[in-house]
Formats: sequence, structure tokens, C-alpha cells
Amino acid sequence: MQKLTFILLFITVFFSPKAVFAQAKNSKPNIVIVFTDDQGYQDVGVFGSPLISTPNLDNMAKNGIKFTDFYSASSVCSPSRAALLTGSYPNRVGVPQVLWPNLPGGLSNAETTIANMLKSQNYATACIGKWHLGDKQEYLPTSQGFDMYYGIPFSNDMSVNPKSKISKNIVFREGMTLDSLRETKWRGSRVPLLKQDEVIEYPVDQSTITQRYTEQAINFIKENKNEHFFLYLAHSMPHVPLYASANFKGKSKRGLYGDAVEEIDWSVGEILKTLKEQGLDENTLVIFTSDNGPWTSRGEHGGSALPLRGHKNETFEGGFRVPMIAQWNGKIKPASVSDKVISTIDVLPTVAYLTGADLPEKKIDGKNIWPILSGKQNKKSPHKKEGFFYYKDFNLEAVRQGDWKLRIIEDDVALYNLKDDISEQHNLASTYPKKVKKLKKLMLDFDEELQQNKRNQQHLRSK
Repeated sequence: MQKLTFILLFITVFFSPKAVFAQAKNSKPNIVIVFTDDQGYQDVGVFGSPLISTPNLDNMAKNGIKFTDFYSASSVCSPSRAALLTGSYPNRVGVPQVLWPNLPGGLSNAETTIANMLKSQNYATACIGKWHLGDKQEYLPTSQGFDMYYGIPFSNDMSVNPKSKISKNIVFREGMTLDSLRETKWRGSRVPLLKQDEVIEYPVDQSTITQRYTEQAINFIKENKNEHFFLYLAHSMPHVPLYASANFKGKSKRGLYGDAVEEIDWSVGEILKTLKEQGLDENTLVIFTSDNGPWTSRGEHGGSALPLRGHKNETFEGGFRVPMIAQWNGKIKPASVSDKVISTIDVLPTVAYLTGADLPEKKIDGKNIWPILSGKQNKKSPHKKEGFFYYKDFNLEAVRQGDWKLRIIEDDVALYNLKDDISEQHNLASTYPKKVKKLKKLMLDFDEELQQNKRNQQHLRSK
């Protein structure tokens, strides 16, 4: 009788709603997203780089999954970041173009970011690195769901917003003063370093910035090892101007660009090592990818998207298709490779699924890709039927559905079979007119819906 009573008591306690919730809470993963800047499709060893050494990223692919057909939702900086954090095409959320310092634009804090979503699940949240979604107070990370921010608020080739809040303990370099910081003249590539919402260093020493981002990220992980956390580590490199610390400068066979990428690879290794040392590697999903394709016009200071055609700021594959690797020890099958079409817009709904968070009330475009990440290889891309769309500024220029891609710029119509022609060299539009008609209708219908339901457009400069 006592044994039966004990069993009934055990069942009652263990399977009570509170107990089940506790189990679910403990099973929620930490989320780490490493987002690089202008790193091309080929600029990782496991993606075919002949000169850049990335042993940590290569090991990450060995221990996780590599995606060959992963897309950023934009081929330039600000829109790609808006898409990642909101799960929506950037034109839907009012960030179709690159944002510049001291302009009225930014990602509206009426949008739900991954950080906002995870705060509702009691996650600690940190944004470390490049922000580039508006540098006014209401647009900064601390107004978008992040507990902590440390980084450069825009691209590392921009200047400073003279209206920024200044820390009382600011460190001035290169002879700068408070008066000179408050001047409105352009001082290209002299960018500020912010902590929370205050400038703490001006101009920032970019040669040490990758190391400092990494130190901040490691500290955040250690400080929150007993909590659920979301770390968004958005490196400022390898966007030009390029910098590398003394430990990496001159070490790569690919020049300064390679030095910068290899230092980022070191950073990824330090993050993964910290997770393992803290006993967190089996409860942390780590995602590595780039914001868009390489800036090839910068010559040796730009990256490579080979064998893809095109580059940053174009709707050819080289502008949108980027390297992506995901690792979660014990949950993602090691050495997996997927050719499913997925995108940065799919990260938010996937994180929502894994953490039990509610999706945003407003319409988003991304889909849960956990079935693909977790190895159900027969699972089709969630975008196979409806397509993946390539916007440039305000215009929809291309769509991919399955292996087929249609690209229309004014009267220039091009149809490619990406399975047979990854480099987009053979225009098949005249051979398959019905396919062109079908994909064109898909583009028009989607863009019509988006235009009717886009939001937060009031600050845009032009159309």
C-alpha cells in the first residue's frame, strides 16, 4: 500500500503541469548566431576556399550540418539584418535599403525581434558587434529586446552620429575630442564603439575589434551559463576597411581579407570551446552565416562567391547565397549536408518552435526549418512551393522555386536551372516560356500581397 501510494504521489508530482513545464524549460536550448559581414559563399574552407584556412568552421560542419543553398534575405547589410531578426522579408518591415548614421530610418521597435520573443521566455539576450538597424535611441539593440549591447552601431566604413549619447568615461583616440565628435563633418571610417546606448570609445581601434567582440561574447556566456540565453554575435569583418589583430595580420595566404576571416574563425572556435567547457554544448544551437555576398569590386580586399555569379548588391546568386553551418551536439547529425532552400527569415520561427515561444502577431515570411536541421532529409524546403524572393531596394527582381530561378529587370528576362547551372550562365527563358509565365505570376502575386501588408514605411527616403 505504501509502495502504491508512493508511485501515485510520484506520478502526480512528476507529471503535474508545473513539473512538465520545468522539464520543458530545462530542455529549451540556448541560441548563438554568428553573423559575418560581406563574407562570400566560397570564403570558408568547407565551402571550397583554396587559400583561407578555417579549421574551426570546418570542424563545426563536421560536427553539424552544412547548407549549400542557404540564402540571406537581402544582398546588403541593413535589410539582411532586419530579415534575420524579424523572420520577414526586409521590405515588409520597412528596411529595404542600407541605413546611414544620423538618418531617421531604423527597424521599428513595433516589430518583434528574436530577442523580444525570447525575453518572453526569460532568456538573457545580448547583441555584440555590428547593429546597422538605426542608430537613434529608439532603434538601438537595447530598445529591441536585447539586455546588452556592445559594438559598432553601423558599418565600419561609416562615420559618427554627432547626436549620440556619450559616456562620461569615453576614450578618445587619434586626437579626437568631445567637440570634434560633435561636429557634423564626415570623418570616414572613424566609427564609435557603443556599450548599451553610449559611445565609450571614439574612434574605435578596429584592429582589436574581433578579439574584443569575442571576449564580450565569452563573458556573456559564462555569466549566463545557469540561465537560458540568446547571443547574437555580428562581426564587423570582413567588411572593408579590413583589420586584423597582431596575432593574425599577415598570416593568411589570402592577404588581409584572409587574415580577417581567419580571425573570425578563431572567434568561432573560442565560442564553441567556451560552450563545451561550461557544459553547454549539448543544449546550445549555434548558427554561422553571412549577411550577404562579397564586395568583389574591392579587389583583394573583397571576398569570393565562386562558383556563383555576382556579388553583394545584386540579385544573382553571389549576392544572396551565403555559407551556413549549424551545430547542436546530440541533436544535429554530424557531417550532414543539405541542399534544401532555406533562408535567414526561417531562423526566428525555428527558434520559436525550439523554445516554445509564440510567433509574432504580425505576418512573417519565415518557416520552421527544424525538421531539416535535425536530419529529416526527405523533408521538403518550406519554400519549395511558394518560392524564395530576391528584393533589391524597393523592387522584387527574382524568385527561386525548386531548381528554377526567374530574374526580371525591366525588359531583361532570364530563366536559370540552378541545379544544372549554378553559375547562371545559360538563359533558358526562350526555351521554357510556360515556366517564365508561371514564375512571373508567382512574383507578381507575392509582391502585391507584400505591398498591401508592408509596415513601418514612414521613414523611407524614396521609392
